[in-house]
Amino acid sequence: MSDKRTCLYERHIRQGAKMVSFGGFEMPIQYTDIADEHVAVRTACGVFDVSHMGEVLVTGREAERFVQHIFTNDVSGAPVGKIFYGMMLHPNGGTIDDLLVYKEGDERFFLVINAANIDKDFAWISKQVKAFDAVAENQSDYYGQLAVQGPKAEEVVERVLGLACQELAFYTFKKMEVEGETIIVSRTGYTGEDGFEIYASHGLIQQMWDKLMESGEAKPCGLGCRDTLRFEVGLPLYGDELTDELSPLEAGLGIFVKLDKEEFVGKEAIAKQKAEGLTRKIVGIELEGRAIPRHGYEVVADDKVIGEVTTGYNSISTGKSVCMALVDIEHAKLGTPVQVRIHKKLQPGVVIKKRFYDKNYKK
Repeated sequence: MSDKRTCLYERHIRQGAKMVSFGGFEMPIQYTDIADEHVAVRTACGVFDVSHMGEVLVTGREAERFVQHIFTNDVSGAPVGKIFYGMMLHPNGGTIDDLLVYKEGDERFFLVINAANIDKDFAWISKQVKAFDAVAENQSDYYGQLAVQGPKAEEVVERVLGLACQELAFYTFKKMEVEGETIIVSRTGYTGEDGFEIYASHGLIQQMWDKLMESGEAKPCGLGCRDTLRFEVGLPLYGDELTDELSPLEAGLGIFVKLDKEEFVGKEAIAKQKAEGLTRKIVGIELEGRAIPRHGYEVVADDKVIGEVTTGYNSISTGKSVCMALVDIEHAKLGTPVQVRIHKKLQPGVVIKKRFYDKNYKK
């Protein structure tokens, strides 16, 4: 089965992007150089095609109660325009997906899910929603999505695209009318920098991409630097730091799991895990040398394998060789000496915080 293509595919090809398979889509990994694109987002403005992401609209009298049931965070009583980050869990506490929930109204919620999980997520959501007076609609094929990221993102979105976004606070969104179409503009970001997400029809997304390219004020960026950017600020990628077998607590994301909620799928397992204590945890590791740790490499301590790397790079922003890794809890304490096996050689390192670079979001 061949990969799907986003509405911007032909533009990526014309711009000479290197394309790869990701989440069932043919996506640009880079246009020129991953490091150059990374630096552009850290210092100015970059734009990503994230049209591969999935969107599910939940509506109905019990829409909020349903979202509360499937989502670890607490959306009850939130104002319209608020966005929440959290997870959907299996009954055993493993993670089905991490996602964003946009509250459009008491009976209307917009869920943004990962591209690789669209079919899996929607099948699970569709099964769960049957017990509620609510309807879930997969709108993934309708929406295209741009992510405009960097310290100059607000200026670029306002001037080049003509979208008033200054009043948007972090993790909020609003709907706008553009050429007779209702679009969604939000301010979340997945890079550690200020940034905006624009959800619109394929045609409108193509027009906006063209405006940004013609302006020269937003550098086209691929999934390569999207990964290096999110990694540096300790943000998880599903499939690496979150999986069907890994809980949010083990991933260090317990703040997004509200155990004081009345109920949600997986609550009992998470509460039990918290009470009994974790046996493993995602940590940050900094290596002494320049060798680069990669996904799946073994982490060693006291001549024993105590975990494996989930994501690793030579950090573009800091110049340090760092990684996130899932390790046994007795080796998860900050300052613990460990080693990473790279090409059969053990490279010495130390456990540190998994945020390797400070975030620069607008508060």
